[in-house]
Amino acid sequence: MLASEIALTGKQKRFLRALGSTLAPVVQIGKGGIMASVIDTTVQVLTAREIIKVRVLRNSPQEPKMAIAALAEATGAELVQVIGRNGLLYKKNQEKSKLELP
Repeated sequence: MLASEIALTGKQKRFLRALGSTLAPVVQIGKGGIMASVIDTTVQVLTAREIIKVRVLRNSPQEPKMAIAALAEATGAELVQVIGRNGLLYKKNQEKSKLELP
């Protein structure tokens, strides 16, 4: 797996956290944990939106931080933030970037 070329700076993470505060979770990790279908869906949504919110449901076998970090690693996305059971992932779309980071 390839991680992002360059780690996000504090200023960029702050910018992404502000954008993510209004987002609704679009990917949920449930009792099946991180399955191939969850990874595929996450990659598709990240390609379309670049920044997404992920929710770990209470019946998930993994701790929220571990589950979101594992999903970020599996998709090659940057983990921006984890608060409670919600996490924010960012992955730049190389062909059609929608977000311009500071």
